[in-house]
Amino acid sequence: MPRELSLAEVFQLGYYWETKILLTAVKLDVFSLLDGQGRSAAEVAQKLGADSRALELLLNALVAIRLLTKTGAVYANTSVATTHLVKHGPQYIGHLLLLHDAEWGNWGKLEEAIKTGRSPVTQHVFETDPALGANVLSVLHRIGQQSGPDLAKRLALGQAKTMLDLGGGAGTNAIAFCQVYPSLSATVFDLATTLPVTERTIKDAGLEGRIALKAGDFNRDALGGPYDVVLMSDILHYQDLATNAALVKKIHSHLNPGGRLIIKDRFLDASGTSPAWTAAFAVHILVNTEQGACYRTAEAMQWMHDGGYVSVEEIERTAVVQGVKPSAGQS
Repeated sequence: MPRELSLAEVFQLGYYWETKILLTAVKLDVFSLLDGQGRSAAEVAQKLGADSRALELLLNALVAIRLLTKTGAVYANTSVATTHLVKHGPQYIGHLLLLHDAEWGNWGKLEEAIKTGRSPVTQHVFETDPALGANVLSVLHRIGQQSGPDLAKRLALGQAKTMLDLGGGAGTNAIAFCQVYPSLSATVFDLATTLPVTERTIKDAGLEGRIALKAGDFNRDALGGPYDVVLMSDILHYQDLATNAALVKKIHSHLNPGGRLIIKDRFLDASGTSPAWTAAFAVHILVNTEQGACYRTAEAMQWMHDGGYVSVEEIERTAVVQGVKPSAGQS
C-alpha cells in the first residue's frame, strides 16, 4: 500500500507557480535570447520589451528551479535549457509546452466541468490553432521515434504486408514499422490538415515509396484496404464510448481474414486509479476535449469482442490490446 502524503506534500500539490513560470518563459522565448551568451535582466527586458524589475523576478525563479544559472548579474541557460528550450534547436520541446499553456484557461473551468459533466471546450486547440498543432506533432514525432521500433518488434508482424496507421499523425508509427519490417507497406489515414506534416516526416525517412497518405474522417469515410494490420494509436481518448465502439467494429470490415487490430492508448485499470499518470490525464481529457475520456482496458477489449474479433488480449498492461479478424471457417 502506498504511503500517505505528508502535509508538506499536500501543500506542494497546490503550487502551480513553477509550471506557469516555465510556460511563461517559453512563451516569451527567454531561453532563445540567452542561447550562446549570458545577459543581464535589463538586457533581456530590453529585447523583450518587458519591465526589467518584473523580468528579473522571473529569471531569478528560473535559476531557483534550475533552468538558468546566475553569475553576478548575468543569466545563462543550463545545459538542459540549451538542449530542449532554445527554439529551432533539434530537440526543442517548447511547442508541446505552448500547447499546455494554450490549455491553461480550460483547467480554470474544472470545477464547472465536474459539476455539469460537460467539457468547457467545443474544439480541440489543434483545430483552433493549426500551426501550433503542426509544431506539436513534430515534437511528438521526435519523441515517438524512440518507442516506435520497440513496439513494432514486440508485435511480431513479420508476415504482414499491409498496414493502416489510423489517425497516424506525423506517421511516426508507420515509419517505425516499415523500418523494422522491410516487406511492409503502410497507409497513414488522418485529416487533410495534418497530412502536410506527415508527408514531410515520411520524405525525411526516405519512405515515400512504401507509405501512402489518405485524407479523411475515419469515423465517416471509407478506410481503404483490406489490410493485414490496423494500428490505432492514442486516438480513442479523444472520442466518446459509442463512437469508439462503432469505429472498432468498422475496422473489422477493412481487415483481411486473420488480420490484426492493435490499439495503443492510455488505458486505466479496473479500479480507474492506475496508472497514476493516466488517472490525472483522464481529468485533463475531461477539460480539454469535447467528448473524450480515458477508458479501461476491459472496455477496449469488449469493443473488440462485440465487433467480431477473436484472440482478444492485452499485450502490454494498460497500454496495448489486440484482436484478430477470424480466418475463413474460424469463429
